[in-house]
Amino acid sequence: MSFIKREKAYKWEFSNIGGASRVRITKGEDIAHLNELDPKMWTVLSCPITGLEIDEKSLRYMDCDGDGKLRVNDVIAISQWMTGMLKNNDLLLKGADSIDIEEIDTTNDTGKKLYNSAKEILNNLGKEGTCISLADTADITAIFSKTRFNGDGIITEASSDNAEDKAAIAAAIAQIGSVTDRSGAPGIGTDQIESFYKALTDYVAWHEAAVEAPFGDATDKVIEAYTSLDAKVKDFFMRSDLAAFSPDSTASLDIQTSRIEAISADNLTGKADEIASYPLARITGKAEIAIDAAINPAWTKAFDLIKKHAIETDTKVITLADWEAIGAKFAAYVAWKGAKAGASVEPLGLEAIKNFIAQDRKAALLDLVAQDSALKEEAENIEVVDKFLHIYRDFYRLLRNFVTLNDFYDKKKSISAIFQSGTLIIDQRACKFCMKVADMAKHNAAVSACGMYLLYCDCTTKSKPAKQTIVAAVTVGDIGEFSVGKNGIYYDNQGVEWDAVITKIVDNPISVAQAFWSPYRRMATTVENLINKSAADKDAKMMAKATENINAAPTATQTPAADGKTPAPATPPFDIAKFAGIFAAIGMALGMIGTALASIFGGLITLKWWQIILVFVGIMLVISGPAMVLAWLKLRRRNIAPLLNANGWAINAASKISIPFGETLTEMAKFPKMKLKDPYAKKGIPTWKKWMFSIIFVALVGVALWLTNCLAWANLPSPLPYYNQADDVEVVETPAPAAEATGEVLTDSVAI
Repeated sequence: MSFIKREKAYKWEFSNIGGASRVRITKGEDIAHLNELDPKMWTVLSCPITGLEIDEKSLRYMDCDGDGKLRVNDVIAISQWMTGMLKNNDLLLKGADSIDIEEIDTTNDTGKKLYNSAKEILNNLGKEGTCISLADTADITAIFSKTRFNGDGIITEASSDNAEDKAAIAAAIAQIGSVTDRSGAPGIGTDQIESFYKALTDYVAWHEAAVEAPFGDATDKVIEAYTSLDAKVKDFFMRSDLAAFSPDSTASLDIQTSRIEAISADNLTGKADEIASYPLARITGKAEIAIDAAINPAWTKAFDLIKKHAIETDTKVITLADWEAIGAKFAAYVAWKGAKAGASVEPLGLEAIKNFIAQDRKAALLDLVAQDSALKEEAENIEVVDKFLHIYRDFYRLLRNFVTLNDFYDKKKSISAIFQSGTLIIDQRACKFCMKVADMAKHNAAVSACGMYLLYCDCTTKSKPAKQTIVAAVTVGDIGEFSVGKNGIYYDNQGVEWDAVITKIVDNPISVAQAFWSPYRRMATTVENLINKSAADKDAKMMAKATENINAAPTATQTPAADGKTPAPATPPFDIAKFAGIFAAIGMALGMIGTALASIFGGLITLKWWQIILVFVGIMLVISGPAMVLAWLKLRRRNIAPLLNANGWAINAASKISIPFGETLTEMAKFPKMKLKDPYAKKGIPTWKKWMFSIIFVALVGVALWLTNCLAWANLPSPLPYYNQADDVEVVETPAPAAEATGEVLTDSVAI
């Protein structure tokens, strides 16, 4: 019989923090076996690679598919890659930014390439020893600055010792353009070399096919003048043809005097465009331009240039055919000029261009590019060293915030989670649980589920142009002076100071003690609001009445009496019944209040001292008890998962903030015990007066209790007759009719 052998599953260690069981990552072997961990046991399933307190370059290196998020598969792939290149996986737990390259496992191809590349970097930098750090790979330019070839397929003047090669490279960079080499110097690649030598050849071929300039050195100026005048001359001949066809329209086709009169009062130097729109010459109906005819001032300079170089001296008039013949003279020249090739190298001069062609260093330069490209893999491996060192430093910290949330729940104050961005100082407390807000709309939809008292703040600083929004949790103390618009100071993890302004408050219980006083605070707020509303209403009514009386005063009139005198306004009679009713109502209300208070006070007096205490405690529990119970339940359910979800995280397990843990997330100001006097405090009553007033108050209370017979239990009856009616009762014995036969005597008490 054969037995099926099953491979034993890796034995994980667990802990219970934040209201959930979580895997513990405490050794290198745990990292090596992450691919065996059930994804359902991971605290986080994905998180963004931006806005976290880890070097963003490290996170980009870990983002294997480049989608802007780290996922479970990305983390597993990186764990396998890293543990496959180390002899001792426990080194990952150190989070160091340097490593001895002898710790790299060279038994596999990947590790061997990494080792060789790291060694090459140290050699290029001229460093002794076998320790390489992030500082060594931070500047790729420095690594390649002393190398002739660096694998990027770009060559510089330093890539060759040949003077002709150096000159050709410099000329190509100057005329064709350059690309930046890994060393940081300008260089050229295959494309630039091909373009440079093609331009050289094309320019020489074009120059050798040159066409003679018809007007000598003035040819280009004549062509420019002809081109600018061509449309205007043809317009003139069209107008002349129309005038010949319809002589009556000659005046309309010629310059209109009214147009000149319209601008005659202005500075005509600023009317060049208007004048240029007039006909080239006066319209007479003849399809010709007399050489000595007056020309539109806007076109005189160009026309004179053409007369000087393109028209025979004995010519008297120019026809349309003559004009077109002038253009035909330079048509071939214009076509040759338009076909210019290799213009990019023209600044070198024809002689230098022919010299570069004769030297023919094209093949040599392309060979240098090939030599450089042959080192591409080695150069890319040098960049892999930078990737390895970044991940080597930051990977374990990521795991402590991804597979678990150990950094968030760590008892050491110096350790914080990668989503904790800084500390908010406000209202004499330091809120250490602060997060950057990536999307306020998502936060608005999610905050109700977190159960925490939250402050949303807009933060600005002079050192950075962009504004950032944060959310801070208040987990200790009372509501205090928090209100929208209140200012505070926010310190990010780099120590930069930001001005913070509260823009939104999410009201939830902060502590059970705060919940105890919340009903009284709400009642006080309600009463205050009612008083303010009542005062505001009365003020508004009073102002409205006063305004009405002021507006009505000028229109009020009185009818004069027969003797011409205006009678005084009649004074309404005093209504004693009305005021009697008012006083009666007030008296009744005061009597009812007094009776109620007397009943309560009398009932309390009948109780023993400890019973009175229990009554007051019971009343307070009835008022505050429900709020305290609800607060206790909410405090137990506080959860950061909704906030992380709003920032793009996929949280896979509850992450609660218990009451004891919440006390570590907010620090209250603690002052030493001191006896300090405020020089501006209101002066109090002297001590002897306080004692005198206290004695008088106690005496008055004692007398009141004695007079109301509340001290009868202490053999101190009240002297008032109302409380001594029982002493005026006389007992009279009268025989009862039914009792005569038996001889019994009944007594009745009759009050006299």
